[in-house]
Amino acid sequence: MNILGELTALMAELGLAVETGVFSGEAPAEYTVITPLTDSFELFGDNLPEFETQEARLSVYSKSNYLDVKNRIVRALLDAGFTVTDHRYIAHEDDTGYHHYAIDVAKPYAWEE
Repeated sequence: MNILGELTALMAELGLAVETGVFSGEAPAEYTVITPLTDSFELFGDNLPEFETQEARLSVYSKSNYLDVKNRIVRALLDAGFTVTDHRYIAHEDDTGYHHYAIDVAKPYAWEE
């Protein structure tokens, strides 16, 4: 498993439309976009990486109360073992009517060669 697969599955479980990189097609009233950020080797043993820490940004878009969907997502992320490294309101996009909220997450995965 990797962070993109886990985040995609988690958003689907929450009933949210999700895509990676950019949302294509007609966007619903609430949706998410996953952007990969970094993959790093932070934990080593015997001079070899044991885990790869993967990080991604989850951009949340909502035309209504963004706090409700943000809180549902953050709770689900924490329950699924993700570390929330940052979360912040980005802006209200006047041209589209969406509130944009960003949630950055990280999770270690066993290194597979």
